[in-house]
Amino acid sequence: MEKGTYQLLENYMILCMDESDSVHDRQHIYRVLYYALDIAQSEEKVDYDVLVCACLLHDIGRKEQLENPKLCHARVGADKAFRFLVENHFEEGFAQAVAECIRAHRYRCDTPPQSIEARILFDADKIDVAGAVGIARTLMYKGILSEPLYCVLPDGAVSDGKEDGTPSFFQEYQYKLKNLYSGFYTKRARAIAGERQQAAEAFYEALFREVGSSYEKGTELLKGVWGENGKKTGKSL
Repeated sequence: MEKGTYQLLENYMILCMDESDSVHDRQHIYRVLYYALDIAQSEEKVDYDVLVCACLLHDIGRKEQLENPKLCHARVGADKAFRFLVENHFEEGFAQAVAECIRAHRYRCDTPPQSIEARILFDADKIDVAGAVGIARTLMYKGILSEPLYCVLPDGAVSDGKEDGTPSFFQEYQYKLKNLYSGFYTKRARAIAGERQQAAEAFYEALFREVGSSYEKGTELLKGVWGENGKKTGKSL
């Protein structure tokens, strides 16, 4: 890929960015691109032009999804990428190959990646949700969506997220972060993610232990403050 072509794609990616979404900013895009190039070294018959283009444009539909959560950013982004590439005189077959990569890159997606470029993009994007960086990005995104760290059960205990119906960081960890390590398509991606898995597990376990123990001890102490019949005792706060 010529540098001028790269810059054209990069400029369009930046133009499509939602500045309020610091989780899917250009640094995320670059990390995904760098992971993808690393993975591609261990694979055969990779079309690097398709791969680089798909990596740069894979999240250009994020703004639309933030504005309307019913939309799928992968599908929106695929359509936008196809139109942009065709309008800028890329061959239609190339534009379609890129669009298929983008359409299949989302974790919550019923369109599994088929081409090697699509599988590499999928894996590279998921690596950026693994380990410490994945924990940090998930916490940031939950803040953007005004979702809590955890939910509290009817008995006053902190839920571990496994059975939660309400979105939270703990729910996202149990649904996605905990399970993504077995869902990679390439050997190199599995190796990179595996090196990061322990950091993510340790953080979740420590956070669950800390908040859980504070609720367990705190509710018992509060009972002592208010007394058995719900009346305040003479104890000072």
